[in-house]
Amino acid sequence: MKRLVSAFLNSMRAGRFLFRNETAFRQEVALLVIAIVAGWFVALSWAGYVLLVAVAVVLLLVEVLNTGIEAACNAISREFNDNIRLAKDCGSLAVLLAIILAGGVWLLALIERIAGTPL
Repeated sequence: MKRLVSAFLNSMRAGRFLFRNETAFRQEVALLVIAIVAGWFVALSWAGYVLLVAVAVVLLLVEVLNTGIEAACNAISREFNDNIRLAKDCGSLAVLLAIILAGGVWLLALIERIAGTPL
Protein backbone atom coordinates (compact mmCIF):
# COMPACT_ATOMS: atom_id res chain seq x y z
CA MET A 1 0.00 0.00 0.00
CA LYS A 2 2.87 2.36 0.80
CA ARG A 3 4.22 1.86 -2.72
CA LEU A 4 0.86 2.81 -4.25
CA VAL A 5 0.64 5.95 -2.15
CA SER A 6 4.20 6.86 -3.07
CA ALA A 7 3.49 6.31 -6.79
CA PHE A 8 0.37 8.45 -6.52
CA LEU A 9 2.27 11.28 -4.82
CA ASN A 10 5.01 11.12 -7.48
CA SER A 11 2.36 11.31 -10.19
CA MET A 12 0.71 14.30 -8.56
CA ARG A 13 4.07 16.06 -8.29
CA ALA A 14 4.60 15.55 -12.03
CA GLY A 15 1.08 16.78 -12.76
CA ARG A 16 1.62 19.95 -10.72
CA PHE A 17 4.93 20.58 -12.47
CA LEU A 18 3.42 20.08 -15.91
CA PHE A 19 0.43 22.27 -15.14
CA ARG A 20 2.65 25.09 -13.90
CA ASN A 21 5.34 24.87 -16.58
CA GLU A 22 3.91 23.36 -19.78
CA THR A 23 1.46 25.43 -21.81
CA ALA A 24 0.53 22.47 -24.04
CA PHE A 25 -0.36 20.41 -20.97
CA ARG A 26 -2.61 23.18 -19.61
CA GLN A 27 -4.30 23.52 -23.00
CA GLU A 28 -4.92 19.79 -23.20
CA VAL A 29 -6.31 19.69 -19.65
CA ALA A 30 -8.70 22.46 -20.73
CA LEU A 31 -9.65 20.37 -23.79
CA LEU A 32 -10.30 17.38 -21.52
CA VAL A 33 -12.62 19.46 -19.33
CA ILE A 34 -14.41 20.73 -22.45
CA ALA A 35 -14.62 17.14 -23.78
CA ILE A 36 -16.21 15.93 -20.54
CA VAL A 37 -18.94 18.55 -20.84
CA ALA A 38 -19.36 18.80 -24.63
CA GLY A 39 -19.17 15.03 -25.08
CA TRP A 40 -22.38 14.71 -23.07
CA PHE A 41 -24.22 16.75 -25.71
CA VAL A 42 -22.45 15.35 -28.78
CA ALA A 43 -22.43 11.60 -28.11
CA LEU A 44 -25.41 9.49 -29.09
CA SER A 45 -24.61 6.73 -26.57
CA TRP A 46 -22.64 6.04 -23.41
CA ALA A 47 -20.02 4.24 -25.47
CA GLY A 48 -19.72 7.27 -27.73
CA TYR A 49 -19.36 9.55 -24.71
CA VAL A 50 -16.63 7.38 -23.23
CA LEU A 51 -14.82 7.36 -26.58
CA LEU A 52 -14.95 11.16 -26.87
CA VAL A 53 -13.53 11.61 -23.38
CA ALA A 54 -11.02 8.78 -23.87
CA VAL A 55 -9.41 10.36 -26.93
CA ALA A 56 -8.92 13.56 -24.93
CA VAL A 57 -7.27 11.50 -22.18
CA VAL A 58 -5.07 9.76 -24.77
CA LEU A 59 -3.97 13.15 -26.10
CA LEU A 60 -3.05 14.25 -22.57
CA LEU A 61 -1.23 10.97 -21.95
CA VAL A 62 0.84 11.35 -25.11
CA GLU A 63 1.71 14.93 -24.13
CA VAL A 64 2.93 13.71 -20.73
CA LEU A 65 5.13 11.07 -22.37
CA ASN A 66 6.45 13.61 -24.88
CA THR A 67 7.41 15.96 -22.06
CA GLY A 68 9.13 13.08 -20.27
CA ILE A 69 11.14 12.29 -23.40
CA GLU A 70 12.15 15.94 -23.75
CA ALA A 71 13.18 16.15 -20.09
CA ALA A 72 15.26 12.97 -20.35
CA CYS A 73 16.95 14.23 -23.52
CA ASN A 74 17.70 17.59 -21.90
CA ALA A 75 19.20 15.82 -18.89
CA ILE A 76 21.53 13.87 -21.16
CA SER A 77 22.76 16.83 -23.19
CA ARG A 78 21.72 20.32 -24.23
CA GLU A 79 24.15 20.25 -27.14
CA PHE A 80 22.89 19.46 -30.63
CA ASN A 81 22.72 15.73 -31.28
CA ASP A 82 20.92 14.01 -34.18
CA ASN A 83 19.64 11.19 -31.96
CA ILE A 84 18.24 13.59 -29.36
CA ARG A 85 16.60 15.64 -32.10
CA LEU A 86 15.05 12.46 -33.50
CA ALA A 87 13.75 11.44 -30.05
CA LYS A 88 12.18 14.86 -29.53
CA ASP A 89 10.76 14.92 -33.06
CA CYS A 90 9.24 11.45 -32.56
CA GLY A 91 7.59 12.66 -29.34
CA SER A 92 6.23 15.65 -31.21
CA LEU A 93 4.92 13.39 -33.98
CA ALA A 94 3.19 11.22 -31.39
CA VAL A 95 1.38 14.31 -30.07
CA LEU A 96 0.39 15.30 -33.61
CA LEU A 97 -0.99 11.81 -34.30
CA ALA A 98 -2.95 11.91 -31.04
CA ILE A 99 -4.41 15.29 -32.07
CA ILE A 100 -5.40 13.87 -35.47
CA LEU A 101 -6.98 10.84 -33.78
CA ALA A 102 -8.93 12.98 -31.31
CA GLY A 103 -10.01 15.39 -34.04
CA GLY A 104 -11.18 12.53 -36.25
CA VAL A 105 -13.21 10.90 -33.49
CA TRP A 106 -14.81 14.22 -32.55
CA LEU A 107 -15.56 15.03 -36.20
CA LEU A 108 -17.30 11.68 -36.70
CA ALA A 109 -19.27 12.17 -33.48
CA LEU A 110 -20.39 15.62 -34.62
CA ILE A 111 -21.44 14.23 -38.01
CA GLU A 112 -23.42 11.51 -36.21
CA ARG A 113 -25.08 14.09 -33.99
CA ILE A 114 -26.05 16.29 -36.94
CA ALA A 115 -27.28 13.29 -38.96
CA GLY A 116 -29.10 11.94 -35.91
CA THR A 117 -27.96 8.36 -36.46
CA PRO A 118 -24.75 6.40 -35.90
CA LEU A 119 -22.56 6.09 -38.98
